[in-house]
Amino acid sequence: MIEDIKKACEVMMDGGIILYPTDTIWGIGCDATNRDAVKRIYELKQRADNKSMIVLLDNSVKLNYYIEDVPDIAWDLIDLTEKPLTIIYDGARNVAPNLIAEDGSLAIRITKERFSQELCRRFRKAIVSTSANISGVSSPQSYDEISDVIKNGVDYIIKFGQDDQSKAQASSIIKLGKNSEVKIIRQ
Repeated sequence: MIEDIKKACEVMMDGGIILYPTDTIWGIGCDATNRDAVKRIYELKQRADNKSMIVLLDNSVKLNYYIEDVPDIAWDLIDLTEKPLTIIYDGARNVAPNLIAEDGSLAIRITKERFSQELCRRFRKAIVSTSANISGVSSPQSYDEISDVIKNGVDYIIKFGQDDQSKAQASSIIKLGKNSEVKIIRQ
C-alpha cells in the first residue's frame, strides 16, 4: 500500500492523473491545484468543464485553506456523519480555477477510509476525486467495472483494492448556503 501511495504522489506532483480507490467508488484523481491535470480529467471523462468535481481531504482542519468561511454547521456534519458525505461550500480558494463552480463553490469530502486518507495525508494537498467513468455512463461499483478507456487514459493505476468486489456507493452530497441553509443534492 505504501509503495502505491508513494508512486501515486510522484505522478500527481508531476501533473499526472491516477485511478484510485476512495471511501466510496473508484475515482480519477490529480493535484487539485494543477489546472492542466484537472483539464485532462475533464477530457478523459468527456465531461463539460462547467460541471465541477469533488476534492478529497484527509482532515477537516484543512478546510479553512480551501474555503473562505466554513459554516459552523459543517463541523458538526463532518463529525456526526457515518456515511461518506460531500459538502458543497461557497467561497472556494487555493485550487485550480477550473475546479471551482461558476457560483464560486467547491465540493469537498473528508475521507475517513484508510487508503484514500493516507494518500491525501502524504500528498499534502487536495486531490480531485471524480467517478471513474465517462460522463453519462453509470459509475463503476468495483475496479472490474471500470472501462478500458479510463484505465488507458490515466498515468498510474493503484493496485491496492483492485480485488475488492464489494459494491461501492457514491457519497451523499449536500450544499451549505448562506445563513446555514442546507440543500440535499444526493442522499
